[in-house]
Amino acid sequence: MSNEDDGGTEVVEHDAPEITYDESRYPRRPQRLRPRAQLRGGGGRRTTDPRTADGGNPTYVQWLVGQSMLADADVLSRQLSGQASMWRNPYARPDARRALSTASVWFTAYPISLITRPGESFLGAIGDEDLWQAFQNIGIDAIHTGPVKLAGGITGWEQTPSVDGHFDRISTHIDPAFGTEDEFRRMCEVADAHGGSVIDDIVPGHTGKGADFRLAEMAYEDYPGIYHMVEIPEEDWHLLPEVPAGRDAVNLDAATEAELAEHGYIIGALQRVIFYAPGVKETNWSATGPVRGVDGKVRRWVYLHYFKQGQPSINWLDPTFAGMRLVIGDALHSLGDLGTHALRLDANGFLGVEKSAEGLPAWSEGHPLSQAANHVIAGMVRKVGGFTFQELNLTMEDIRDTGRVGADLSYDFVNRPAYHHALATGDTEFLRLTLRTSRETGVDPVTLVHAMQNHDELTYELVHWATLHSEDTFRFRGREVRGGALAETIRADLLKHLTGEAADYNLVFTTNGIACTTASVIAATQGLRTLDEIGEEHVEGIRRAHLLMAMFNAWQPGVFALSGWDLAGALPVPAEQVRDLIESGDTRWVHRGAHDLMDVAPEATASASGMPRGRVLYGSLPKQLEQENSFASGLRSVLKTRTEHRIACATQIDVPPVAHPGMLVMVHRLDEGDAGREDAPIQVTVLNFTGETIEGTVHSEAFTPRLAVVDASTGAEIGWVDDLQSFGVWLGPYAGLFLILKDTAADDDTEDVRELAISE
Repeated sequence: MSNEDDGGTEVVEHDAPEITYDESRYPRRPQRLRPRAQLRGGGGRRTTDPRTADGGNPTYVQWLVGQSMLADADVLSRQLSGQASMWRNPYARPDARRALSTASVWFTAYPISLITRPGESFLGAIGDEDLWQAFQNIGIDAIHTGPVKLAGGITGWEQTPSVDGHFDRISTHIDPAFGTEDEFRRMCEVADAHGGSVIDDIVPGHTGKGADFRLAEMAYEDYPGIYHMVEIPEEDWHLLPEVPAGRDAVNLDAATEAELAEHGYIIGALQRVIFYAPGVKETNWSATGPVRGVDGKVRRWVYLHYFKQGQPSINWLDPTFAGMRLVIGDALHSLGDLGTHALRLDANGFLGVEKSAEGLPAWSEGHPLSQAANHVIAGMVRKVGGFTFQELNLTMEDIRDTGRVGADLSYDFVNRPAYHHALATGDTEFLRLTLRTSRETGVDPVTLVHAMQNHDELTYELVHWATLHSEDTFRFRGREVRGGALAETIRADLLKHLTGEAADYNLVFTTNGIACTTASVIAATQGLRTLDEIGEEHVEGIRRAHLLMAMFNAWQPGVFALSGWDLAGALPVPAEQVRDLIESGDTRWVHRGAHDLMDVAPEATASASGMPRGRVLYGSLPKQLEQENSFASGLRSVLKTRTEHRIACATQIDVPPVAHPGMLVMVHRLDEGDAGREDAPIQVTVLNFTGETIEGTVHSEAFTPRLAVVDASTGAEIGWVDDLQSFGVWLGPYAGLFLILKDTAADDDTEDVRELAISE
């Protein structure tokens, strides 16, 4: 194969597999780094060595170094350092519309839940030509793989399993349970052949307890600098809790946390305890047992973990910058070696902690160091030609400020609970409030990833209102309410309508939200209280409401994302089928049931990873695409309209009041971000969040009188904008309209001129 470089010189490349990117689409990206074997000191994981697994055994220490992400990062960085390709792309500023031009409709995968052919890996399955043909048919142009690299921990010579769905990464290796690096690269090639892109994950906030953490415990070289970990002198070990036999650490209780802070060892309590559970995680700090170091000294450490005990937090401001090097190396491996186009930044809002004034919790959310670290990560990704998105469940100000210098796109944690609330109550008031507040705060919807279900719970913490704006007042339900009370009201409404007696299959997940699928949210709002009550006669009503949610997310600027559970119409698996997984309180496993998108293993009762098969309402993609009234066919129509009018890159200009509480109106200028385009058409999304027919007037100051109102899906005129800048609409249950305001008189004049020219 031959290409031309920027100067027009022909470059002949003999080894095609060494090319990571399609250079006709991405001419500025560096070529793939050297094969994986270049990174390792040789040999795989050994599990039979009889010698001691501690810092006194040089063989064990070097074996850990061979598994280390930091060691790999050092090799990867040297391969790119000093290369001209590192200076070909702008990188300082996020660019949402550039990212959207690469990929704007994403399929969010969850590796352990996809049913594959017997003997086929997850990566082999999502690199399948038929699957990508189905995606292309529907209008999906990217896949977010989810985490597929090795995760969990290392104890002695043995690897231990993941404690958080593979978000506790310990290696740059692909986990063999999901496939091989060659299969990953093949997936990228197939995606590209179908006009698609591949999005991978990095986790800049923490790792698992793998080789890097074990080396840090042994005080090996600069590895302790990777983490927020503090050595406690032996004379103060009495301050630490005993570590039970068979465990390597124990969570601190609040009293111990306070005492260690008083002694000056740690910064103490943080602003909140994520995944709080009495007796399991009462603080964000844990203490290790005694660990023999490479120098022979036995140490005990206290380390920070925002999330689970097996996810030690990375220190972004240690003098060694070891944590930064590890994360950047992992990112470069995904982009430069595997061939991905973008990265999700997981848990990237918690990259800075700082001691606060006496009596106050440590500053850990919205910290400037998080913004600086995100700028570094996202800048590096843009520098090599990719883009990033973040899952930042913080205040809108935090999302705005981080997005100004960091990730190109942010996950929409604000509007997702709001549109579920609208569906549950038949009232869009809170949804209209979140949309307006987002725009007023400076979080442009074009910068958001509007997603339906993913691997996580329906998050309803509503951090914006519950924290920074808890004492501010907002107009809601006819009166002024404080932000904190508003958040409590919305949570209570969601619990009332979606869980418990309303639907025993949707389960509360700690204080974070509700474990559910999109279909099960809808089923609950339609009065179906148990899984057994959901019959074939209910599928059409659920499908209509599901497409309504797709319209809301797809018919506005930004990314639209959905999962395999959405495409198949999956319901939660009965709790007893995943009892061993949820007994510790992580109820999210009920909504992660296995599903077979391509009908490749109809007899399978579980995925290759052991997730039990869930019940699906819509069926496989091949069957759905043969039926005009299926969810996938309806989604194809929704996305066709989205693509034709390029609303992904448009500008939202109004979310006006509505004539009916169940109605939602969003007004956009189809200008692709160019505010100087005076001729840009006005587009109006009108949705009905109720199961009944509604009608009313749509009004906005952005409307120009005397323009025709055209239904984009049919091309038919449904009315005119009157002199009061209004027009009327009629909507069936869970229906939506994608409307364009057009000057048909100008079109008629143009047609007259054309006819005159022809006649002459």
